[in-house]
Amino acid sequence: MFPTARLASRSVWKGPHIVPLPIAKAVKNNTPIRTKARSCTIIPQFVGLKFEIHNGKEYVEVEITDDMVGTKLGEYAFTRKRFMYKYSKN
Repeated sequence: MFPTARLASRSVWKGPHIVPLPIAKAVKNNTPIRTKARSCTIIPQFVGLKFEIHNGKEYVEVEITDDMVGTKLGEYAFTRKRFMYKYSKN
């Protein structure tokens, strides 16, 4: 039996996993928030903000939309590159 996404989510009584982030400073200066907190849950206050999420090597810029609320920041900064064959015509 495979657990579904609903069963694997965080318990409701614990609440969402939120990390203290400088949201007020980002709104005031209109700058992206740089973070390594990939496990942070996206809340409605994040909508419209830009985040730079660390993927292990570099920071990936992501703008938060309404559809992203309730998911994790790390879901939008992939840690692995897609494999592609390099073909050269020589």
